[in-house]
Amino acid sequence: MSTQRMLYFLCLITCFLIYQATSESDFNYTICTGSDFAPNSTYEANLNAILPRLTSNTKIDYGFYKYNISYGQVIDRVYATGLCRGDVAPKACRSCLNDTISLLKKQCPHKMDAVGGFSKCMLHYSSDSLERFRESNVRVFLCSDDRITDWDQYSNILNTLLSRLRVKAATSDSNRNRKFAEGNATAPGSQPIYATVQCSPDLTVPECNDCLTGAFSELTKYCTNNSGGGVIKVSCNFRYENYSFYQPIADAITSLSPLGSPPPALPPAPSTTTNSSATTYHHGNSKRSHAIIDIIVPTVAFVGLLIFICMIYLRVRKPTAKHVESKSISEDETKEVESSQFDFDTIKVATNNFSDANKLGQGGFGPVYKGRLLDEQEVAVKRLSSNSGQGDIEFKNEVLLMARLRHRNLVKLLGFCFERKERLLVYEFLPNKSLDYFLFDPIKRTQLDWKTRYKIIEGIARGLLYLHEDSQQRIIHRDLKSSNILLDADMNPKISDFGLARLFVVDQTHANASKIVGTLGYMAPEYARHGKFSMKSDVFSFGVIILEMISGHKIGGFRDGDNVEHLLSFAWKNWRKGAAANIIDPSLNDALRDEIVRCMHIGLLCVQERDTDRPTLASVLLMLDSYSFALPVPLQPAYFMDNCCSVEIQLSGCHSVETGSKDQKSDCAEASVNEASISSLYPR
Repeated sequence: MSTQRMLYFLCLITCFLIYQATSESDFNYTICTGSDFAPNSTYEANLNAILPRLTSNTKIDYGFYKYNISYGQVIDRVYATGLCRGDVAPKACRSCLNDTISLLKKQCPHKMDAVGGFSKCMLHYSSDSLERFRESNVRVFLCSDDRITDWDQYSNILNTLLSRLRVKAATSDSNRNRKFAEGNATAPGSQPIYATVQCSPDLTVPECNDCLTGAFSELTKYCTNNSGGGVIKVSCNFRYENYSFYQPIADAITSLSPLGSPPPALPPAPSTTTNSSATTYHHGNSKRSHAIIDIIVPTVAFVGLLIFICMIYLRVRKPTAKHVESKSISEDETKEVESSQFDFDTIKVATNNFSDANKLGQGGFGPVYKGRLLDEQEVAVKRLSSNSGQGDIEFKNEVLLMARLRHRNLVKLLGFCFERKERLLVYEFLPNKSLDYFLFDPIKRTQLDWKTRYKIIEGIARGLLYLHEDSQQRIIHRDLKSSNILLDADMNPKISDFGLARLFVVDQTHANASKIVGTLGYMAPEYARHGKFSMKSDVFSFGVIILEMISGHKIGGFRDGDNVEHLLSFAWKNWRKGAAANIIDPSLNDALRDEIVRCMHIGLLCVQERDTDRPTLASVLLMLDSYSFALPVPLQPAYFMDNCCSVEIQLSGCHSVETGSKDQKSDCAEASVNEASISSLYPR
């Protein structure tokens, strides 16, 4: 092996060790809800006063829990509560809660209500009392990536273990101020299961039982066949894994006094039995600490040496031409899907030299062709235009993203070609083209009865939920629209075109784009005006598609007699008047009118002006699947206009809005925002 290859190998090992350490680090989460408070307001002053008190000026009973406290006058009062996992020592509990305070200040600035935490603790503050905030049913779901083959037997043992721990946490006298229990069991194939359950100490036995029972049942909606999972709620939580993630609990742990208080006097010498028990516990920790130090110190030194060698090599090596360097970077980044790389001649033959007869359509960054490979497999080939500077970025983005994604409602990437200045993406071929091909044609859309349209709506929601919550990395699509929904032979929807998609880290909820790209009408107002995007931006686009599915009309052109009106405005005005029939496609069955109107209601919830008012995809699926689920009253949608005009006048600022073929700009005043609120559904 050459010196150059050896150094690359050492750098790769170093990066792997760093990645492994990062991936095994403590997870964290934040949920930002409620209204915004004004900077330098009384509420902000009260919040800044109460958060330090939560961890410094009050006793943490048993080292695990701080009861809720409040601060300020009624109108600006802040309520806060913190809960640490039952095996966490007092000092670590304070540290975890302080880290959570910093996390919430960073992730939820100016939010009146927020929940956040790490694996060892959870902290919440709100303008509502703890009892009222519990009614909002905020929760966080945990799901591991590892799958269990024999789930039926595994789940039976898991349910038995969790039920036993639930009873122990709720009723055990020794845990009455802790409300925490941990334990383990063995599943078929000698698979270990470790679990913890916990309730807030202020819950009664029935309340604790009910909270945990509800959490157990909720997890199965989003997390099945997984070797690890859990639910974190304000009042209770549980978690299970196939490895031990908690520490053994000592028989007695004293409460931690407030910081700044004098240390308590030393107790008398304990009995032999008590001393033995305590010594065993502390010696275990001591030995473990020494073991960790003995392993970590040389490992860190070794990694540091490797990094130093790599830096020296990269500094002294001869520079190469910029063109060659750029090409090698692109090749390295696509190595994880190298097995799916096609050569250009194969694709050229498959598409009959990219003939017009094989052309399926024209995308924002190039044409799409139908092809047939040597094994007779039919494919769709997207050919990025050579003169599109953005095409290279979108190509790389789509290859690296799609290589990681597997879901029945996402189009499957079969491979790519990256040679001779050509950028080609090879997808599975879907015979029914895209949703807009049927939906906006007055003849073809009669093939889409309500049952088919409802199936398409549900499928899109499930695909988006996978991108937002269930894939290994959170992904925001940013360009969801009817033309990017492809249909297979059975009219099952598949989300496509991930060139504009963006990755989020685990605890990230929002991001800002330096350049706004997408399709006007489908873009959420906060993105079109300010470049701010999140999962709720995709929810907005999804809501537009729902209303298009119901009406059979495009977002920007609903014709009402001689008038052409924006779809969101027309839907809102008719829904408020109780005249939903005016927007429903006449070809749909009148017998299903109630179901269609309910779906319109869900669509209007998704297109509300403020992103915080829109439901999550998990909530949307609950609404679609359960007719007994009460729907909140929607607020006025974004881009609402009383008179006929173009949607562009509602955009503010001078952002360039790229639609693939041309730029559009707007210098208009920002639309007013309705400050009313609705009862919130649970975010995930």
